[in-house]
Amino acid sequence: MKYFFIAGEASGDLHASNLIKELHKNDSQAEIQGLGGELMEAAGMKLLRHYREMAFMGFIPVLMNLDKIKQNFKICEESIVDFMPDVLVLVDYPSFNLKMAEFAKKLGIKVYYYISPKVWVWKKGRIKKMKKLIDEMFTIFPFETEFFAKYGIDVNYVGNPVLDAVIARKSNQTPDEFRADNKLNEKPILAIVPGSRMQEISSLLPRMLKATEGVDSHQIVVTTAPNISDDVYNKYLEGYNAKLLHDKTYETIQMADFAIVASGTVTLETAVLRCPQIVCYKMGGGAFVYYAGKWFFGIRLISLVNIILKRMAVPEIIQHHCTAANIRKEVRRFIDDPKAKEEILASYEELSSQLGNGTASKQAAELMVSKLSKR
Repeated sequence: MKYFFIAGEASGDLHASNLIKELHKNDSQAEIQGLGGELMEAAGMKLLRHYREMAFMGFIPVLMNLDKIKQNFKICEESIVDFMPDVLVLVDYPSFNLKMAEFAKKLGIKVYYYISPKVWVWKKGRIKKMKKLIDEMFTIFPFETEFFAKYGIDVNYVGNPVLDAVIARKSNQTPDEFRADNKLNEKPILAIVPGSRMQEISSLLPRMLKATEGVDSHQIVVTTAPNISDDVYNKYLEGYNAKLLHDKTYETIQMADFAIVASGTVTLETAVLRCPQIVCYKMGGGAFVYYAGKWFFGIRLISLVNIILKRMAVPEIIQHHCTAANIRKEVRRFIDDPKAKEEILASYEELSSQLGNGTASKQAAELMVSKLSKR
């Protein structure tokens, strides 16, 4: 069968790549093309457009890149028509993917959604559109399954692919071996993970670094996103005693005493790796967006850890509150009060019972192949 994938960011590339590997195991005739990243390409997909050409977040960056976005839509539409897949497999990235779902449905192509848009947080108005356009939803949280079933969408719970990814990449090194390989000293590691998009890094990394000023008890390690040049990080690291590590995000988090992370999938990955974390989020709009989300959309929690547990298990510092001073308060609390980290680690144990058994990619692939074969 023929599969066309669309993933628009680093986490989507990772989880889609694991699904692609499993599809090849379950369908020996699988032909796979799409938009995504090098991990999907390495897993056996013909890469037509890299997600680094697609990842625009926020009103102003989208406005400034309208021509490029239109070009991406055109490339994608032409590629789908040329390939005529049996199914379009969408991975998160709703602003782009729901438009492509509409295009595919007009051609009579099946549409499967793996890793749902977070419409259960906001933009619930998209649900009617999703019901019309999506043939099968493959959900990664139990509460998502209940949510979409309530609206009459065909939904399949497969477990959380974060476990698949972490299991596949978890380091077997000892902390001493990791330090030696990466030329780190003996101090505990404070990891900084500023996101995978340019807008996130430029907004968060300066604040995160400034928050660590005067921290002598830990060494600061900043992890890079695969699609971002070192030059971007180095201009912010100037004047700071911080180490930049490439393609070592999981390993660094695993070895860290605690981490400061951008809100997103990495918050869940950090929890699975049992690393206490401080979650940061800042986009355009400041206090207005913060209060609009709180009052009009009912958004109370933003990190996946807290959303799943339905409480503030890990600290969140968001929007106009996301300042170096406020991040520093949490950093000092983690350093000065061991109980702060212990409480978070205890909450991770509770979280693990809700994430499945680490076979999400396998289950999703088996279900997809089975449903397409029946057709």
